[in-house]
Amino acid sequence: MGNKMNYKIVVNKNKRYDKRDFSNIELKEVVNSLHEKYLLEKRTLKAFLSLKKDLENKNIFIDIVDGIRTFDEQEKIIEDYPIEYGEEYVKKYVAPIGSSEHHTGLCFDVGLIIDGKLVSENDELLEKENLFEKVIEILPDHGLILRYPKDKEKVTGYGYEPWHYRYVGKNTARLIMSNRLTLEEYDNLYNKSGVILVNKPKGITSRDAVDRISNIFDTNKVGHNGTLDPLAEGLLVVTINKACKINELLICEDKEYIAEVKVGLETDTLDLEGKIEKISNKKIDKDILNNLFEKFPRRYLQKVPSYSAVKVNGKKLYEYARNDIKIELPEREVIIKELELLDYREDFFKFRCVVSKGTYIRSLIKDMGDFICIPCTMSSLIRTKQGKFLLSEALNLNDISINSKLINIGDALDIPIKEINDNDYKLVINGSKINNNYNIKDKVLFVKNCDFIAIYKTIDKQLFCYKMLK
Repeated sequence: MGNKMNYKIVVNKNKRYDKRDFSNIELKEVVNSLHEKYLLEKRTLKAFLSLKKDLENKNIFIDIVDGIRTFDEQEKIIEDYPIEYGEEYVKKYVAPIGSSEHHTGLCFDVGLIIDGKLVSENDELLEKENLFEKVIEILPDHGLILRYPKDKEKVTGYGYEPWHYRYVGKNTARLIMSNRLTLEEYDNLYNKSGVILVNKPKGITSRDAVDRISNIFDTNKVGHNGTLDPLAEGLLVVTINKACKINELLICEDKEYIAEVKVGLETDTLDLEGKIEKISNKKIDKDILNNLFEKFPRRYLQKVPSYSAVKVNGKKLYEYARNDIKIELPEREVIIKELELLDYREDFFKFRCVVSKGTYIRSLIKDMGDFICIPCTMSSLIRTKQGKFLLSEALNLNDISINSKLINIGDALDIPIKEINDNDYKLVINGSKINNNYNIKDKVLFVKNCDFIAIYKTIDKQLFCYKMLK
């Protein structure tokens, strides 16, 4: 979870409160009109205050009547309520210890101020359902949801509570409320981790594609493996939520491309979208191309394109290029594992290649032009394969939905998967080293009850934490 609060986390009878999920919560105090003090998570408090102010403009007056609760406070409620309300009421409205939303600090209950009096009894509040409907209508504008909606008792486990609100953030709140979801239903639909293969179209950046996926899956935890320029299209391997933690293990894979080349010109960006810097009337023929594809070096130092995001002295290369600042371009060793001519004319050729991580196809094409002493520039590029992932398996961006199937972390990686025993689980969940009783030579993905826990790596006959996935 890092240093950010997970505002979408579910706490209920099936997913009990875990203090590790709320270890970095920041609580703030709020005092109601009866001078009662309550604690709320800071963004939740901000949402409550903005909701309250918004409602006052509509002549609806609310006040807080419950915030965060300790386990002891919840236990006292469980003990006291049956005396006054009866067992059935407690079963319907009162959460067992550890399963209450009020442990989180992300929810609160409100009462209505009517004729200067704060009404907080549930039975009286239920009589004001029409008034609450106006409150519920604007909850998403403040990042809030109704936690226990009407007709959703079988899903949430609790009766309708029009006074009980939960902070989840504005985008998520609008999604939940507009689709009439409970937080449980949202969690089942959207709390997904894995890899999705995207067929990126021309004309958008890889970041644009990631942003689209981010909106679809309602998460900021989305990454990709290997940038495709706007001119390029094809396979983009996108990771979602916990799968972002395995990005570096996927980036290491070889990539396959099909590229088309315009012969006789070279641009500053090394593709057809750039400014022309070199022009030649020389034409290619079969002999020139045969020589190129037979003798072009398969391993060499390649200069990074001046229009790229590689940083030198803290600045991206394209920032230097756009300001006409000349700088020594860094070099990287690249390996051209396969190089195959597919088609050609006197001013055009098309080829397939398999290259190592970090290879720029634009630069490869420039270097091929230098090899035959004819300027060349990239006119089209399609990524067709990355590691074991194929473009033929990818989804068009417009066809992706929340119901699209993800490749799970175990299937995405090519490392052993081992069910961890109970004793080692207690160590692994805390990132501690363990003995290599699993006969692992390099890395292993540990699972427990079908849940991916962590990736461990062997060092000196022991296993050390490489990536936590919990």
